[in-house]
Order: sequence, then C-alpha cells, then structure tokens
Amino acid sequence: PLSPSPLGERLCSTEEATAGSGTYTRHGFIFSSLAGCLEKRSEDSGLPVVSVVRDAESQLLPDVGAVVTCKVCSINSRFAKVHILYVGSTPLKSTFRGTIRREDIRATEKDKVEVYKSFRPGDIVLAKVISLGDAQSNYLLSTAENELGVVVARSEAGVQMVPISWCEMQCPRTHTKDFRKVARVQPQFLQT
Repeated sequence: PLSPSPLGERLCSTEEATAGSGTYTRHGFIFSSLAGCLEKRSEDSGLPVVSVVRDAESQLLPDVGAVVTCKVCSINSRFAKVHILYVGSTPLKSTFRGTIRREDIRATEKDKVEVYKSFRPGDIVLAKVISLGDAQSNYLLSTAENELGVVVARSEAGVQMVPISWCEMQCPRTHTKDFRKVARVQPQFLQT
C-alpha cells in the first residue's frame, strides 16, 4: 500500500528496514528525502527496502546548474525579474520567480552592463540557475555564458526580432535595432 510521505518525514528505524531511493538515514532512522509515495519491498536478504517514489504529478523544481527558459516581467537598473517557464525542455506547472542581477548578465565588462540594453519585458531568455532563492522563492539566474541570454524578443512593431550580433537584435519589418544580451542558441534549447 502506498501512503503519501511528506519531505523529511521519519519513516521507520534502520533495524526495521533498509533505506532505498528517495530516503536517507540519520541517527538510526530512515527519513524521506522527497515528497512522494512510500514503498516497502521485501528483500530475500531479510530487511525490507523502504523507498519514496516521487509522484509523477509532483513539481519539477529548478535546481542549481539547470538551464531554464524564462520570460522577463520587469526590469530596473539593478536586475531583471523573470518568470521561469521551463526547466530544460520540461514545462513547469506553476510559475517560479527569478532574478537576473546586473552583475550576472554577462561574463565580461560586468561594470558596463546596462539591464535595459540586455533585456526588455516580454523577452524569452535562457538562463542558468546559480542559487536557490530566499523566502520569496526567488531564484537567482545568470546569463553570463554565450549560450545564455535572449532567445525571443519582439520589436515595438510586435514582430519577432532577428539577432544580428551578440548584443543586438533587429526588427525584420522596420529594421530598427535594439540592444539585447543575445543567446548563441543551441538548437536543443529552442522552445517553439
């Protein structure tokens, strides 16, 4: 029988069972290391194995080092606020907020970076999670690698712009140029 187990719940003592996947042992007890369903499997060797299986419906979370696709909501002189939409190519069920600080926008000449020349609200950006946020569940993101940055941006005319260099995009209709921190997109990351 599967019973739901919250993260960090004490499941049983290590004398009663062996710790399987999704669990950890501490002070002679087995705890769940993720929220999911508790499974007990009997093993021939004696003790049953206790494991916690993540519910297929449970939320995939952005993790440090993960490449995420996000949408810029607002910018100011110090950072861009974004909503994280995908982790890798998996769409997220709920929205996570992220922040790209000015100093994390690019790898070189960080002191010369201007947020409004890098991102605009509505831009779709590839970024990497550099730390899990604070109480407001704000993830800190970086676009400092060449592969990271703006992948989709619309011009004032509402047309999807074309990258013409690593720092500029152009509207194919009006030929207006706009500054952006452009991603050198690797095909596997393109979200349609």
